[in-house]
Amino acid sequence: MKVAIGSLIKKGPWGGGNLFISNLSEYLESNNVNVYFDLKRKDLDIVLLIDPRKDSLNSTFNHKDIRKYVNLVNDEAVVIHRINECDERKDTNHINQFYLEANQVANYTIFVSEWIKSIYESLSTEKIESSVIMTGANQNIFNSRNLPKWDKNSKLKIVTHHWGNNWNKGFNVYKKLDEMLVTDEWKNLIDFTYIGNLPNNFSFKNANYIAPLSGQSLADELKKHNLYITASLNEPSGNHHIEGSQCGLPLMYINSGGIPEFANGFGVEYELENIEKVLNTVIANYDIYFEQMKSYPFNSIKMSEDYLTLFKKLLNENKKENKLINRNKIKKIIFVLSYNIKIFAKTNNFAFFFYKKLIHIYNVLNEKYAK
Repeated sequence: MKVAIGSLIKKGPWGGGNLFISNLSEYLESNNVNVYFDLKRKDLDIVLLIDPRKDSLNSTFNHKDIRKYVNLVNDEAVVIHRINECDERKDTNHINQFYLEANQVANYTIFVSEWIKSIYESLSTEKIESSVIMTGANQNIFNSRNLPKWDKNSKLKIVTHHWGNNWNKGFNVYKKLDEMLVTDEWKNLIDFTYIGNLPNNFSFKNANYIAPLSGQSLADELKKHNLYITASLNEPSGNHHIEGSQCGLPLMYINSGGIPEFANGFGVEYELENIEKVLNTVIANYDIYFEQMKSYPFNSIKMSEDYLTLFKKLLNENKKENKLINRNKIKKIIFVLSYNIKIFAKTNNFAFFFYKKLIHIYNVLNEKYAK
């Protein structure tokens, strides 16, 4: 099997999407799958679209590149779009519609949570062939081995970490925790450590701050603590809380985005207004929450197994039917003609007129036959 993943892998601390690519590609290669990060091969089986945005730092190809590849090079490839972004996450107003348009090139869509799936299904006027595959972290690094249990005599050490510095990561809550550290009620009960990037013009006054970490260094630091807190809002999936949970730390989380799908049964839900009350509950019942984390089910192996199983299933269906969606042959002929005439049209007015007509016809057919 030959799989092209549309993203580079960055070394060192980076976002959750980068960790996803790293974990998935490593697993696929260990299972005799050839992994590429471009569309140079003419015999790809799977093309995985990660981020269709041109300004993405990691992206190696987008939906337009895939459309050219499928129409001009290899119409047998199965195109899958993994959606892990939405307007709700950063209070933007252009992502959802753009991703829906980009998704027209895909045979199949993978969402990272039911929450984000529901957003796109509610916006789409057509059925999206899709499923949800939950994210996981590398269990060889993020695990509960050698995690000391809180002795209840020392301060409860609370930790969180983020690569992104958007305010919706939960900095209103982290600011509240920072302030609690010097109050009479809490100064002898808790410590708080933040690992990662911060918003512009924001700093902690009392909390411990550590610059971004990754891999084993991050896991080792997390396991110096007793409780993981996430205040992230409208997070489609997130990786931070998964890494903390896989390290065996009980979790405090807000009922927002896709995070509750990972956290339910493995920690305590809270809101800014009741954070002190919930912290008291965690302290009183810490042993119960600590034991629950031993059965935390998410990790990168399970995630990658689900991807590989899906790849095999879609390829098998594609071979049986010779298609997954209606790739109309007339569409392909028009695309090829228009692509070649476009070059000639730069110096010939009639060719340019003909090219514009072909593009119009192609777009009409694309709307008719797109899934």
